[in-house]
Amino acid sequence: MTLSRRRVLMLAAGAAAIPALQLFPGSSFAAAEDVAKMMADFSGGKEPQTGKITLTAPEIAENGNTVPISVDVDSAMDGADMVDAVMILADGNPRPEVATFHFTAMSGSAAATTRMRLARTQNVIALARMADGSVYMDKKEVKVTIGGCGG
Repeated sequence: MTLSRRRVLMLAAGAAAIPALQLFPGSSFAAAEDVAKMMADFSGGKEPQTGKITLTAPEIAENGNTVPISVDVDSAMDGADMVDAVMILADGNPRPEVATFHFTAMSGSAAATTRMRLARTQNVIALARMADGSVYMDKKEVKVTIGGCGG
């Protein structure tokens, strides 16, 4: 097969059209039902309470590519007051589950710090599941001024 100028131009135009076709997917962001299902799965269907968990996130993130967050759970880390796991969700990202941290009595305290990518202005949710089955939640809205993962 010989490559003529016409064939090379057609191949180049076809290759350029492939990314353009992917600009309009159905919806690249998580649906509210997906986030609610993840929260229900994590909590075992229990209604999250407020208190015990503190989520620290900036009100305004100048760059959505790297948003620092931290969680701290007020717990004795012993018996029924022990933190089993903490889950971080970003309800406006294509994949809302950011991280899940698991703790043991040897952890000493239930605290974690990380950075995450936010696609746009959205809520960041932290859920803490205790050893006795109770679940606590804290939520913050983070305004993103420069797009993180596509926004």
